[in-house]
Amino acid sequence: MSVAQDLAYMSVTDLADRIRHRDLSPVEVVDATIERIEERNPSLNAFIFKGFDDAREAAKKAEQEVASGSELGRLHGVPVAIKDLFDSKPGWPATFGGIRLFKENIADWYCIFAERIETAGAILVGKTNSPVMGFRGTCDNPLFGATNNPFDTTRSPGGSSGGSAAAVADGLVPLAEGTDGGGSIRIPAAWSGVYGYKASFGRIPSVIRPNAFSNTMPFVYEGPLTRHVADAALALTVLSGYHPRDPFALDEDHDFTAAVGQPIAGKRIAYSPDLGVYPVDRRVAATVAEAVKAFEEAGAHVEEVELDIPYDQRELSDLWCRQIMLVSIGTFEYLKESGLDLRADHRDEFPPQYLRWIDETYTMTAADLNRDYVMRSAVYDAIQDVFETHDLLVSPTLAAMQTLNSDDGNTVGPSEVEGVEVDELIGWCMTYFMNFSGHPAASIPAGMVEGLPVGLQIIGRRYADVDVLAASAAFEQARPWQHTYQACIDRPL
Repeated sequence: MSVAQDLAYMSVTDLADRIRHRDLSPVEVVDATIERIEERNPSLNAFIFKGFDDAREAAKKAEQEVASGSELGRLHGVPVAIKDLFDSKPGWPATFGGIRLFKENIADWYCIFAERIETAGAILVGKTNSPVMGFRGTCDNPLFGATNNPFDTTRSPGGSSGGSAAAVADGLVPLAEGTDGGGSIRIPAAWSGVYGYKASFGRIPSVIRPNAFSNTMPFVYEGPLTRHVADAALALTVLSGYHPRDPFALDEDHDFTAAVGQPIAGKRIAYSPDLGVYPVDRRVAATVAEAVKAFEEAGAHVEEVELDIPYDQRELSDLWCRQIMLVSIGTFEYLKESGLDLRADHRDEFPPQYLRWIDETYTMTAADLNRDYVMRSAVYDAIQDVFETHDLLVSPTLAAMQTLNSDDGNTVGPSEVEGVEVDELIGWCMTYFMNFSGHPAASIPAGMVEGLPVGLQIIGRRYADVDVLAASAAFEQARPWQHTYQACIDRPL
C-alpha cells in the first residue's frame, strides 16, 4: 500500500497528532495528498484549482517548525481544501462558483476559514467546485462542469459545497470548507456520506464587505466537512471566536473537542419526519426513522413532534430564494459601482433559474421585505416552540435521494417528491429553516439506500453547539459509518 493510500482515510486528529510527535512529516503528508488528488480527482471533478506549489512550500516550512521545536498549531501540517465561491486566500482564483467571466479573477483577500485554518497550522492544497453563486443544492456550473458523487459518479454529491464533500468522502483531504446559506454544508454532507457542521450564528465570524450585515439575509455560515465528529469539533474550536469586523461575532472561546464523549442520557430529543411541511422520499423516511433509535440506545428520550408552520413548502422555498438573492444583489451592486454590470451586460453568465430570482428580487418593496420577515419569524417561532420542551430536534437532512448529473452545466435537484411538486433548486432540502433561524445544525450519515448515503439532521437550541456535537458523537459511536467509504475506495477510476 502506498503512503497516499495509507493516509487517505486518517482522521484530522490522528494526522495532527502524528505530525506533532514526528511519526509523519508535513512534506510526506502533503505529497501523499497531492498524489491522491492527481489520481482520483479526474473521476470526481471535486478540485477546480490545485494550489500545490503553495502547499509544498507551506509543508517545508511546517516541517522546519516541527524540527525546531516551535509551538505548533492544533492543525499543524494537516491538508485542507477551501471552496470556490466567496472564499479565498490571496493569489488564488475566485470564480464565484464557476462564472466564466471570472475565470481569470485572482483574489487579494482571506476568508475567515482560510485565514484561521492556516493560523492553526493547516496547509491549504486547493479549491473545490461549487454552483454559480451557490444558488442551488447541487454542484454544477458552466465553467468547470459537474462534480460527481464518489459513491456513484453519475450522480450529484449535493451542493453548494459539493466539491468539498466529495473530496472528503473520497479520501482526498480529511477536512474541507463548506459555506451554508440554505444548507450548503449539510446538503452535500447528506448526499456524500460525510459529517457537515453549521454552527450557531455568530460562532464562526464572517467578515463580508462592503455590507457587514448581509450575512443575515438569511444567516450565512462557514464551517467544516469531515469524516469524523471529533474532527469537526476540532475545526470549530480553531474557527470560532470573536472578530472585531463582524458585528454579530460571539465574544466567546470554547474547546469544542470536549463535547465529544459527553453523555446524552436523559436528553429530550424531538423527532420530526417532515419538519411540518416536506414531502419525504419513503426510502429516506424509513432510513432516518430507523436511525433515530440510536439516540434511545444512548439513553435519550425520543418523541415524534409536529411543527406548526402556517405556510406550505413551496411558499417557504420561494421565500428562501428571495432572501438569499438579497446577498446577490449586494454583490451585483458592488460590482456595478466598479464598472461591471452583471445583470445588464452579462446575463448569459447565469442559469435561467438564477436570472428569474435576481430579476424578481430587484422589484421587491420594503413592504415585500417586511412580509418575508414575518414568514421567516413564523418558522423561527415553530422551531423555538419545539425547544420549549426538548433539548434537540432531529429530522432527515434531505427529502430526496441523489439526482443524476446533467451534461449542460445546469444540474438541478428533483422537481417532485412522492408525487408532490417541489422547487428543483432548494425545495427538497430540509435545511434552510435553520438559515432562517440561526440554530446550530449538523448532517450525519444515517444509513445507506441502494448504495447511496442518507443524512440525518441534528438541530440544537441557539448557541447550544455542545449539545449538537455531543449528540452527533453519540450517534457516531452507536452507528459508525466509516466502513461505507470502501465503496468509494473500490470505485473504478
